[in-house]
Amino acid sequence: MNQDKARILVVDDEQAIRRFLHVALTSQGYTAIDSSSGQEGISAAATSKPDAIVLDLGLPDMDGVEVIRLLREWTQIPIIVLSVRGSETDKIAALDAGADDYVTKPFGLPEFLARLRAALRRAAQPTSESLFEADDLKVDLARRLVTLSGKQVQLTPNEYDLLRCLVVHAGKVLTHRQILREVWGLSYEREFHMLHVNISNLRRKIESDRARPRYIVTESGVGYRLKTS
Repeated sequence: MNQDKARILVVDDEQAIRRFLHVALTSQGYTAIDSSSGQEGISAAATSKPDAIVLDLGLPDMDGVEVIRLLREWTQIPIIVLSVRGSETDKIAALDAGADDYVTKPFGLPEFLARLRAALRRAAQPTSESLFEADDLKVDLARRLVTLSGKQVQLTPNEYDLLRCLVVHAGKVLTHRQILREVWGLSYEREFHMLHVNISNLRRKIESDRARPRYIVTESGVGYRLKTS
């Protein structure tokens, strides 16, 4: 996707935030569209066809999580939540409803823009994409082959399925329950210890420094995200 043609819908009731993001986005070559309420944002998403949505949760007419649920009934447009609500419960609720990422106010603009770029890249990737590359890590989904610095990495079936899940959703924050459901099934969605053990084992094989992971990033209390660069 050509960045200078990407349209970003900002749904936030704070005029100061809308103005700030409008300036920040347009300075990066994006086209910014503003909405100040949930219903207005849903309508704008339908009529303006944005490439990504930046959504506040504390809207005057409806809760932002409900906006996400309604949007996900008909669109997979990337949704980045930008909210003052910073609790794990709020983050998990938004991500489970279908948000792609979550940034807490006050926020750093460089990090926000990086997460926006990641969301746009992910949305632009063809669904048939079978090769993932990030720095020295390569995952060939078609061949079930994982290499690090050119050397093959031997993974157990569970470790590979876990990595594949992260690769398919690369750049997106996945909650613990989302990962457990996708990799092991609904009956395992509360087996958090099992997930942590498998993440630890996977990191041991692909991370040079498990204390400072380059690839599998922990979103504290929420879940994990596979970095795309």
